[in-house]
Amino acid sequence: MSENIFDLSNRVAIITGASRGLGQYFGRALARAGADLVITSRKIDSLEPFRAEIESLGRKALPVELDVCDYESIQNMVEAAAEHYGKIDILVNNAGCNVRKPSVDITWEDWNLVLDTNLRGTFFVAQAVAKKMIPHRYGRIINIGSVTSVFGYAGLAPYCASRGAVKQLTMSLADDWGVHGITVNCLAPGWFKTAQNAMMYENKEWVEYLCDRIPLKRPGLPNDLDGAIVFLASDASRYVTGQTILVDGGISTGATRAMPRKEKH
Repeated sequence: MSENIFDLSNRVAIITGASRGLGQYFGRALARAGADLVITSRKIDSLEPFRAEIESLGRKALPVELDVCDYESIQNMVEAAAEHYGKIDILVNNAGCNVRKPSVDITWEDWNLVLDTNLRGTFFVAQAVAKKMIPHRYGRIINIGSVTSVFGYAGLAPYCASRGAVKQLTMSLADDWGVHGITVNCLAPGWFKTAQNAMMYENKEWVEYLCDRIPLKRPGLPNDLDGAIVFLASDASRYVTGQTILVDGGISTGATRAMPRKEKH
């Protein structure tokens, strides 16, 4: 073991959903810590700029096509990763989607899309990767959840259901695979601006309301997740498993907008 317990040199990490957003920030953080990457997307061409960026950092990056709603696609991706590098040490189960609608307007298809992507996809990617980790008796699986893993929000019923389930799934898999030297944890970001929710941040009144509810008084910046992802991927977290780590500026404390104080006369 390296003297630096956060060092990821000679480690191989799969990042699903790496064509944009937080997936790329996770990949950059792991690469800077020394890991070589497998980066995935449904459209492999979209990964080329990110591959070049990771290689400019002195690390390797293998782009692989992946649709987490397709079982065969999952198996093919994991086989390609294992064949290319000879092992898989880390999985960041990041691919996900959302449908924002009032609950009375959610369709059968909306529900299936979100749950198939965020929950079923997360499980079967983890399963396929774990089968490669078990013979090596080592692995770090990081399922990406959300503050909605522990909170409910109107207009996000399928998403909240899927993220809450990812939290529970994480605990089950941690118990299942701990005997094989594999840790399984859930990293749950709070409110971060991404392509999925960018339209909400155009509403200044909503942003002000949001910031009032966050003890640190601002939404998250992508690099705010760097420390947590490297911690969970490294030997620094070797005795941490089955946990959900919220990186949310404190919004999960249940903070509410402060009432104006009345002046005394």
